[in-house]
Amino acid sequence: MKPQFIELTLGSYIISHGYNSKNKEMLEPIPSGNFSKKIIPVDRIKSISDKYILTDYVDGRWIYWEYEEDYNAVKKLLL
Repeated sequence: MKPQFIELTLGSYIISHGYNSKNKEMLEPIPSGNFSKKIIPVDRIKSISDKYILTDYVDGRWIYWEYEEDYNAVKKLLL
């Protein structure tokens, strides 16, 4: 059975506010000086890469979180 939530250590993030009239993604970087543990609902996760986990945010936005864990460890949690 897949977990409903996972715990990750997250740091800086980038909010995607959608796309402008030239189809360019509008991004707002939010730097963070440290990482902290957070509980993430699995159903909000859209994708993961070596550095970022992409999740749903409010009002149809997306958020790219920088995470500290190893990519393969996160992948194991999700599969």
